[in-house]
Amino acid sequence: MSRTEKQETTLEPWTIELGELDRKMGVRIIEESVDKVVARMPVAGNTQSFGLLHGGASLAVGEAVGSWAAVKYASTFGKVVVGVDVSATHHRSATSGEVTITATPIKLGRRITSHDVVLTDDQDRRLCTLRITNLVIDKPAH
Repeated sequence: MSRTEKQETTLEPWTIELGELDRKMGVRIIEESVDKVVARMPVAGNTQSFGLLHGGASLAVGEAVGSWAAVKYASTFGKVVVGVDVSATHHRSATSGEVTITATPIKLGRRITSHDVVLTDDQDRRLCTLRITNLVIDKPAH
C-alpha cells in the first residue's frame, strides 16, 4: 500500500447530518459506524390513509440510512457516494410505535458499496428489507 493510500484510509468518518425530510419524519440516529448505522423513526406522522406505516416512508428512511452508512465508509478515504439502485420488500406493516432501521454492509469496495437495510417494529418483527447500492465518487467541487 502506498503512502497516499494509507493516508486515504485513515480519515475520520463523516458524522451523519439529518436532512429536512429526515427531520420531518422524526428520524433519530442511535448508532453510527462504518460497520453499522442504526436509526429510529416514529410510525405516527409517517402513515398512509389507512393508518399503516407508508411504504414510501419505509423506502425514504431505508435509503437515507443505507446511504449514510455508505458515506461513513467512503469518507474514510476522502470520497462521497451517490445512489444507483435501491429495492425493497415489504413484509408487514405497523400502525403505532417506532421503527428501527439498521444498515449493514454487504460489500465495501473502492467504487461500489452495497448495504442491507432492515426495518423492524417494537417487537423486533421485520417490516421491510432493502438493498441499496451506491457509487463511490470524488467530492464535488463547490
